[in-house]
Amino acid sequence: MGDPGDDLGGLDNGLLVTRAAEGDDDAFAVLVHRHSAPLLALAYHMLGNLSDAEEAVQDAFISAWRRLPEFRGDATFRTWMYRIVTNRCLNVLREQAPSVSLDAVPEPTAHDAGGEPARAAENAAATAALAQALHDLQPGQRACWILRELHGLSYEEVAQVLGESEQTVRGRLFRARRTLMKEMSSWR
Repeated sequence: MGDPGDDLGGLDNGLLVTRAAEGDDDAFAVLVHRHSAPLLALAYHMLGNLSDAEEAVQDAFISAWRRLPEFRGDATFRTWMYRIVTNRCLNVLREQAPSVSLDAVPEPTAHDAGGEPARAAENAAATAALAQALHDLQPGQRACWILRELHGLSYEEVAQVLGESEQTVRGRLFRARRTLMKEMSSWR
């Protein structure tokens, strides 16, 4: 169709997927480059470990490469990849035992209106508390919250990624938000 010097980066995902499904390694490489960062962020937020996140994303891209000829386009490539990565992360979470008990989470420190180091320490502690609260959510609730709040997917897209109804997604998000508000109430 074109010569090897074509700039594939300017092509839309749909055309890149078509070319990759026909065996174009360069087209798939552009897709990987385009989608790696948000997928890695998703996996990291789901798993809380960079090494596990990188492995989940790598496994997802390998799976996608193998399954590209089966890709029907019912969803966008982005949504399809989010689904593959989310499913991989949920499988990893099911295999893991809980790593931290609730008793091991430190109490938040009192607010010190003093200098920047104290404010930075408080922000770091609040961030750690939020990370722990996210970790403590049920995996399905965590996936819904991360996809919606951190990655900005619509309710419909979250439902497609998770293979659930929009009503189920809304319910999980409601419970996740309620739990996180409760867990983070001391930080208000």
